[in-house]
Amino acid sequence: MGDALKVFLSESGLGAKLRDWDVHQAWRETLGPVLCKRARSVLYRRGELVVEVESAAHKQELESFTAEGYRQQANRRLGTDRIQRVTIKLKR
Repeated sequence: MGDALKVFLSESGLGAKLRDWDVHQAWRETLGPVLCKRARSVLYRRGELVVEVESAAHKQELESFTAEGYRQQANRRLGTDRIQRVTIKLKR
């Protein structure tokens, strides 16, 4: 049973998502309940947190002014510098 679960988690991609759950949680807690709906973390891989936004204006604001501060705060919540960079993408 344990081996079957490992294979399922690996093949489905859920294993990586569960492993990095704390990164996404730190991002959500840092932004708070309202802002995290507008800037949703969708992927964490090799130090990069990919955040999805719905408007070009919000993308510009995050890239120019606030993403670095949020990254630092999220890392403080994690107690480590796991998030090395934040990439902002428009939702398609």
